[in-house]
Formats: sequence, structure tokens, C-alpha cells
Amino acid sequence: MTRTADGASAASSAVSRMGLWLIVAAAVQWAMLGPMARVAFAEGVSALTVAFWRATLGALLFAAHAAFTQAPALHRRDRWPAALLGVAGMAVMYVTYFKSVQYGGAALAAILLYAAPVWVALGAHFLLRERVSVSEAGALALTLLGVVLVALSGRSASPEAGQFAVTWPVLLFGTLSGLSYAGYFLMGRPLFGRNAPSRVLAWALAAAAVVLLPFVEWRMHSNTAWLAIGFLAVVCTFGAYLCNATGLRSVAASRAATVATLEPVLAVMAAWLVWGERLAPLGMFGALLVVAGIVRSARRAEVPQRDVAQ
Repeated sequence: MTRTADGASAASSAVSRMGLWLIVAAAVQWAMLGPMARVAFAEGVSALTVAFWRATLGALLFAAHAAFTQAPALHRRDRWPAALLGVAGMAVMYVTYFKSVQYGGAALAAILLYAAPVWVALGAHFLLRERVSVSEAGALALTLLGVVLVALSGRSASPEAGQFAVTWPVLLFGTLSGLSYAGYFLMGRPLFGRNAPSRVLAWALAAAAVVLLPFVEWRMHSNTAWLAIGFLAVVCTFGAYLCNATGLRSVAASRAATVATLEPVLAVMAAWLVWGERLAPLGMFGALLVVAGIVRSARRAEVPQRDVAQ
């Protein structure tokens, strides 16, 4: 009986580790969102138009994936929750994040967006009845502090670099973007646990596209713009969300959100590789804190749940 229990515990731990690696893979793909979106923006495509096509093409890709893999149909009772996931956890985040960038700059917008692990930890505790241990709280604190330092280390050619005003619109839109991002983790995990991820995401992204439709600028775009949009849809949406959704099936929501904060660090690295941006010493220190928080969170996943309970 003990060997059977130990074997089941080891298998559960291996599945949890694989889930964490899938979430890390999603963060790597999402990190390319900024550099590739800049290509589309440089071609004259508005941010919300890019978001619409990203959602629309992503929905088509997931629908095709579900059909090809013969994934079971989305449970009837989960159709409206999946649509709510697309609206509240995707479309709202797109709009509010862009608005917070518009009013307060990318640094403050990133700080507020990546406060999501705090909202996820609180929501997972009160809504999903997940236990947040002292160790996981420490991982959350490390990653949040690291994200703040990475965001504050950003520099540009503008004489106003590093200076931004904290106004009520910035706080409102930025906080809403963080809450929306948290909502994706909280609402997504039970849906992905009961359904094929491709079915959930096809439904959710279709709902997001419908909500974003009024913001679309209908005009001709260059081939370069469409290539960038295609990359965003295939890699930053289809690949990233599929990895993240599959990972969420075996990883607690609060831990998944903590590991996902690897994304801003990778985004800084991508910006350095693609655009030649350099990370200040403060940002380097922040990146190390984020990695430390991720390692701490990942090590908890290797501990069998029965041992954690003891």
C-alpha cells in the first residue's frame, strides 16, 4: 500500500513539474509579444486592431486544433463561463492594459499588470479553497518585488525616461488589467480541468474577438504587418495559451501565476536581443529576484502533497 501511495505521489509530482515547464514555455512565447507587436505598430496598425486579429486568428487556430485532435465538445454548462473567460480574462485585459500604457507609460502599466499573482493568491484562497503556504507567499513576494525593479529600470531615449505620473486613470486601468489577468488564471483552471484546452480557448478567444470588434480599424495592411500579426496569433496566442492551459490542469492557480511572472524578465531579454535595449543594474537585480521566486515556487511542486500537508 505504501509503495502504491509513493508511486502515485511520484507520478503526481512529475505531472506537476511538467505543468510548470509548460507554463514556463508559455511565458517564453508571450515574451515575444512586445517585440513582434512593435513591428505591426510600425506598419501603422493600431494596438486594438492587433488585439482583435490576435483573438480572431487564435480562435480559428484552436477550433482547427480541436477538430484535428477530435477533442471532446465543450460541456454545455461551461459555454457561458468560457465566454466570460474570454471577455473578462482576455478582452478586458487587452483594453485596460493598453489604456494604462497610454496614460502612465509601460513601466507603471507592467507593475500594475503583474500584481496579478497577489490577486490570484487571494482569489485562489477564497474562491478555489487553495492553501497558500508561507513558502508560496515568500515566492510571491520575491517575484512581485523583482517585477517592480525590472519595470522601474526601463530607460528610453526620451528626456522623460523613467518619469511617470501616478494618476487615477492609470491606477484604475492598471489595476483592472491586473485583476483581469488574475481572472484568467482563476476562471481558467476549473474550465481546463473539465474540458479540452483547445475547446475552451476557441470559445473564449471568439468571445474576446466579438468584444474587441468595435475597436477595429478596417483598412489595408502591409505584408510585414500581416506577418507580424500571424506570428502573434500562431506563437504568442496559439502556442502560448495551449501550453499555459495544459499546464494549469496540474498546477495550482497561485503557483502558475507566480511562474508566469517570468514573462517580463524574458521580455526584457527579447527587447535587448531584438532592439538593443539594455537592462540597468537595478533591473538585473530584479530579474534575479523573479528567477529566485520561480525556483522557490517550482521546488514546492516537487514536494508530494501529503508531505506538504504534514
